[in-house]
Amino acid sequence: MASIADAPALEVVETALPIAVDGREQMFRAYAFQGAKEEEQLLVLVHGDASAGQALPLVRLHSGCVTGDIFHSMRCDCYEQLQASLKAVLESSHGAIVYMPYHEGRGIGLFKKMRAYALQERGVDTVDANTAIGAPVDARDFGLAAKALAYLGLNEIRLLCNNPAKVEALAGFGITIAERISVASKPNRHNERYLNTKRDRMGHQI
Repeated sequence: MASIADAPALEVVETALPIAVDGREQMFRAYAFQGAKEEEQLLVLVHGDASAGQALPLVRLHSGCVTGDIFHSMRCDCYEQLQASLKAVLESSHGAIVYMPYHEGRGIGLFKKMRAYALQERGVDTVDANTAIGAPVDARDFGLAAKALAYLGLNEIRLLCNNPAKVEALAGFGITIAERISVASKPNRHNERYLNTKRDRMGHQI
């Protein structure tokens, strides 16, 4: 593993973090990363280690979603993806969840996301709703995530991901994606159009 001196733009703190998954206690090593700006921070939950098996580490980059991750909103698939990824990582010999809290609403923030939701309620899809309020369709930056992965020695990974833009972004920062594994969730009447839009207009491979 690299040292903090090898990543001067980062501050890092490490601790154990027990969490409940399906009602069972699971222990992760938690690494919090702080970038140059206050909003540049993320959490990496690491399971296992490189010596635990022959397979490359299984990694999920998860953008924080207050409505989905906390309140289990049915208007997106964030909660289902996070839970499925946690279980997949725990079933692997070595893996990590990279949680990016400041990526709310594909990087536009909670308030603007809710403004976009209000337009979607009137029939506008998720892409046009963002542009209608003057926001980018996707404002996320994965540079800090790539630095965190490199710091943890996760330079070649299997990525739990439906979004090819994440694959391209990580590759651009020098992370090798040996395999992309889809994270599917069952549509419901509240998010079916949203999921179809991500597939048809944003290239998500669902």
